[in-house]
Amino acid sequence: MRVSRRRFRRIGHISLLLMLLSIAMGGCGYKPMTTYTKNLFTDKIYTEVEVYLRDPENAVLVKDAMNEAIVSRFGAKIAKKEEATTRLWIRFNSVSFSPIQYDANGYAVYYRANVNLKVRYVSPKKSGSESVSGFYDFPIEPNAVISDAKRFEAIRFGAQKALDAFISRMAMRGESL
Repeated sequence: MRVSRRRFRRIGHISLLLMLLSIAMGGCGYKPMTTYTKNLFTDKIYTEVEVYLRDPENAVLVKDAMNEAIVSRFGAKIAKKEEATTRLWIRFNSVSFSPIQYDANGYAVYYRANVNLKVRYVSPKKSGSESVSGFYDFPIEPNAVISDAKRFEAIRFGAQKALDAFISRMAMRGESL
């Protein structure tokens, strides 16, 4: 079976492009976030969430979101309090709702939930606290009040964004260590 010269050149060009692409991607210095957070936190982390008296059910959601982030973004394991080498304490500073869009009749149809968290951390390499915030925008029906389900969902998503902000800050701090 003979391979035509054109086909041979095309294969050569494609393999050259793939080789150059792999060199470019390998040389860019990209490192995953877990590389930097491991400089700061150990592989056994315990989290504790202080219950927010206005919305006590959200403490469970925030703890679950933080535990998920520990496993997926920190590359660490959830540990019991006695076995943990890094500890995180999370507290709601505030939760507020504000209208951000109105309809033609002046009724609020879009709200923003602002969630402010304080995260205190203690690890063998560093300890401190961070105030982080997250928001979530959501629609409601004109001339209606925010239902408990919408409120609950908005606080949950706002808290997840605040925890993402905390994780990003910790990755930046781990990079400098």
